[in-house]
Amino acid sequence: MTRVVLVEDHDMVAEAIGQALERAGIDVIARASTVAAALAEAECGRPDVVLLDRRLPDGDGTALIGRFVEAGAKVLVLTGEATASVAARVAEAGGSGLMLKSARLDDLVEAVRKVAAGEVVFDPRLLAGVLDRLTGRVGIAGSTLTARERETLSLLADGAGPEQISTRLGVARNTARNHVQHVLDKLGARSQLEAVSIARREGLLD
Repeated sequence: MTRVVLVEDHDMVAEAIGQALERAGIDVIARASTVAAALAEAECGRPDVVLLDRRLPDGDGTALIGRFVEAGAKVLVLTGEATASVAARVAEAGGSGLMLKSARLDDLVEAVRKVAAGEVVFDPRLLAGVLDRLTGRVGIAGSTLTARERETLSLLADGAGPEQISTRLGVARNTARNHVQHVLDKLGARSQLEAVSIARREGLLD
């Protein structure tokens, strides 16, 4: 079962989201309403996903993305402001996606599932701006991708997640996840979206 730490300072919003996740079989192991509490819950609870409000009473939630990622969690940010700049900051920090608070609860639940499975979830209208922002990163001189890793990279560029990659390559899901992680490691990327951006900049995608 997917384990989630829900970080939201508005009680009614947190309650609605928490109930939707629980109904879908997603375990909300903790709730937090501040930056400090969120970090403590994530480090102690070891969640799969941190569903993170961007604006919290004691700071900007996106500033903690790197800490959550270091603790082994994927991060899906919730915000009322959907701009390419905000989405890019989330991606640059290693976040796995950004959802509007106005999104349907069913869509939010599905986004959590996708992020837990290793996919990235950004509004398609924001992707161009995110990729433009990420292309300024350092190059990948010396990285060597195997033929299978190049196949994996191509599938990532098509928007596939580990489950789809597993099916397309005819390998176990864990093997597909390993291929994805190897691609990220070799490209020096912190997310699948960033890996695709770097690969496009370096001419690794047709």
